[in-house]
Amino acid sequence: MRILQLTGGAGRMFCGSCLRDNTLAAALSARGHDVVLVPMYTPTRTDEPNVSLDRVFFNGVTVYFEQHSSMFRRAPAFLDRLWDAKWVLRLAESRQIEVDARSLGAMTVSVLRGERGFQRKEIVKLVEWVRAQRPFDVINLPYSLLLGLVGPLKRAFGVPIGCTLQGEDLFIDRIGEPWRSEALALIRDASVHADRFMPVSRFYMDRAPGYFGIPRDKMRLAPLGINLAGHARPRSAPNPGPFTVGYLARLAPEKGLHILCEAYRLLRASPAAGASRLVVAGYLAPEYRAYFERISASMRAWGLGGQFEYIGELDRDQKIAFLRSLDVLSVPATYDEPKGIFLLEAMANGVPVVQPRRGAFTEIVETTGGGILVEPDNPEALADGIATLWRDPALRSRLGEMGAAGVREHYSAEHMAKAVEAVYAEMADVRRPALNAEG
Repeated sequence: MRILQLTGGAGRMFCGSCLRDNTLAAALSARGHDVVLVPMYTPTRTDEPNVSLDRVFFNGVTVYFEQHSSMFRRAPAFLDRLWDAKWVLRLAESRQIEVDARSLGAMTVSVLRGERGFQRKEIVKLVEWVRAQRPFDVINLPYSLLLGLVGPLKRAFGVPIGCTLQGEDLFIDRIGEPWRSEALALIRDASVHADRFMPVSRFYMDRAPGYFGIPRDKMRLAPLGINLAGHARPRSAPNPGPFTVGYLARLAPEKGLHILCEAYRLLRASPAAGASRLVVAGYLAPEYRAYFERISASMRAWGLGGQFEYIGELDRDQKIAFLRSLDVLSVPATYDEPKGIFLLEAMANGVPVVQPRRGAFTEIVETTGGGILVEPDNPEALADGIATLWRDPALRSRLGEMGAAGVREHYSAEHMAKAVEAVYAEMADVRRPALNAEG
């Protein structure tokens, strides 16, 4: 199949959705498909070979200015080419602009309005580019916030269009009213024209129909998968040195670093506690620096500052080395996370996890057997779960081995590609009779 797969860039951040889309495109290509991965908003940043097109549609700078200025909506083509230049996007990324979902409500709704929105010119550019390419058999959108493209793409090319669902409800719930209700109404209306929706977890497959108002019979599960290259099997012996608790995710309140730090404080309160440390890795956005400073101050006030380390954002080799240095990983998110790639990466390296029993965490841990589930939003329960693994190295080793085997059996890139390939094939088969009838 010839596949056009759109993917949403996240600026300078490694984002789970970008990583998943890039891994999927590479895995589908390895299976013999002709995949064109096209970034939207910004170039994508991945920690493995980036297979995306060296061009960005719906340039984030242009989209922003078109939202706020009619002059940009009427700008001639030569000015559009200027704003679409790579150096403009690089300059915008280097500024590390704070992004608050509440300030993006109007723009979210405008993009969902498609040709009726302020970004109509961007749709025209995309359609013209697709028209200049060899025909595609299938087009896939990275999330429901781009469903405003479904109508124009369907009218222009008549090919099946799918849409991945990766957890955009968290963003939609934050943009506030009236934008939230408008966005959901536009998603429901546009969903009629999409052929299939692909939630990335069973949890999200159960949640999405009610939340988005999309019929369940249009849903097909497209489970997560990771590129296992470089991820090693469990260690034959425990790590030397102190017991190490790790965190690998964005540093943001919803990811629960403050809960993990409180659990670590409780863990250290035991008189029998030996040497330990808490090491944190991940992207820290400008808007969350104050949040992290409060956490750091608390750790110092508790006398734990010397055991607490933030090592920043990591590339692939650094990430794998970091994971291999851990005895346990925990990212106690305060919301129902639909993905959890960081769990798969930890378990792929034989590191057990301790996670709240919520969202996709539950199915990942239960499917692989690679960790312990505890009560959500409860530092005491989290501390108990971590302590269980600290006290029992044999259990830690056994869960690590089960997790590593479970990820390889259920969550490999090949497994993900086969599932998505089946959905694309179904979409193409469903569409062909209708096209033949029209002919």
